[in-house]
Amino acid sequence: MRKLISALLYTALMGLANIGHTDVAAADAMRAGDMRKLVFHSAPMAGSDVTFTGEDGQDMTLADYQGKHIVLNFWATWCAPCRHEMPHLSALQDAMGGDKMEVVTIATGRNPLPAMQRFLDEIEVDNLPLHTDPRQSLARSLGVLGLPVTIIIDPDGNEIGRMQGDADWSSENAMAIMETLIESES
Repeated sequence: MRKLISALLYTALMGLANIGHTDVAAADAMRAGDMRKLVFHSAPMAGSDVTFTGEDGQDMTLADYQGKHIVLNFWATWCAPCRHEMPHLSALQDAMGGDKMEVVTIATGRNPLPAMQRFLDEIEVDNLPLHTDPRQSLARSLGVLGLPVTIIIDPDGNEIGRMQGDADWSSENAMAIMETLIESES
């Protein structure tokens, strides 16, 4: 708790100095529990312009989400940790999704649409997109090895953090970290 309060105080004091720039240092200082696996980069890394297939069948790129923080999750229907994590990502989207942040889920590899729909129905998730990366082109371009992988993208399209493995994205800690990242842009 003391660490959380210190990080929030730091964020408040540094807010004016970081207008227009995501303050990953404050968010990094807040990591606890599952979020300890979230690794923030010392400098933003270039995102990717590789296309993936949107749930409507049209080609998309991450630039379609420019201006928002993206919690980009790569998953597959056969991935047991993905099944555990997806409801937490859904709760994060419910709580914080909107103009400033969005959870974007992309099934990578061979994931037939009926299997993807059944997967989400079984875990009662109905607010996350059914985007696909069937040839794993986007995943490879971002260096995704293993599943699930969640990448935090800043509003300029740069990767600022990454987590390998599942986590409780609906935890108070995860939401406080995302709020800190979003607020540092204001």
